[in-house]
Amino acid sequence: MSATVSTSGSLKSHWWQSRTFRRFTRHRLAVLGLIMITALTLACVIGPYLLPFDELYIDLRARFAPPLTGYHIFGTDPLGRDLAARLFMAGRISLLVGFFAMLLSTLIGTIIGVCAGYYGGRIGAALMRFVDAFLSFPSIFLLLALAAFIKPSPFMITVIIAVTSWMEIARIVEAEVRSLRERDFVLAARMLGLSNSWIMFRELLPNAIGPIIVAATLTVARAILLEAYVSFLGYGIQPPLPSWGNMLNGAQQYLDRAPWLAIVPGIAITLAVTSFNFIGDGLRDALDARSDLN
Repeated sequence: MSATVSTSGSLKSHWWQSRTFRRFTRHRLAVLGLIMITALTLACVIGPYLLPFDELYIDLRARFAPPLTGYHIFGTDPLGRDLAARLFMAGRISLLVGFFAMLLSTLIGTIIGVCAGYYGGRIGAALMRFVDAFLSFPSIFLLLALAAFIKPSPFMITVIIAVTSWMEIARIVEAEVRSLRERDFVLAARMLGLSNSWIMFRELLPNAIGPIIVAATLTVARAILLEAYVSFLGYGIQPPLPSWGNMLNGAQQYLDRAPWLAIVPGIAITLAVTSFNFIGDGLRDALDARSDLN
């Protein structure tokens, strides 16, 4: 008995010893992206507590202070507000909008994609035509149209972005489930009398989780860009609540006088979006077992 326990214990492996993790760490850009997004997130969470000013503190005597002026490491805006404090608080809003928009859009797309792929036939065709109908509208115009008629807030912007971003995930999931639904394990589950919902969400969905994770990671980057876009146009997060998008909106008229007002949030958006794209690329390679053959 003790020998059996010892042998089974020796077969256990930690997650950092898995092939998936090793494949991910071999992707240098993915590791770089993970480091950058971790550092950016920590800066947005901890940064405001380390600064002597909050994002709403106004000092008219320090208007348009350039970066590295006294305590203003990123300079100040036209009202003398500390740009670093506003950048970190804006990062909280933008990253949270991106993350929760990803969760909601992934949930919607996964449910529709699983149902369409599993049932097929008329039900699957109807659901996919519904997806195609949403895809026929340019996402940006659909997003702006919804934002123009709904009172903007972080919650509503998150919902609007999710409503306009779930279609690609639905198509990915539908294709994966359609390729899996005739496998032996699904046929065995049907013979055992398991319900359709059990087969869809307990048998098929776990086997399609890899592409969903990759698509969800890339959706975060897209959601951050969309939030910045609508906020830049004045339909998103409204001042005095900062976001990276409305910081760019307020900076456009001062580009010649205070270019750092646009450069600082622009760099933050670029780093966040690029990092999530790198992580998505790394996850795609890590979750593809064929990459071991290369």
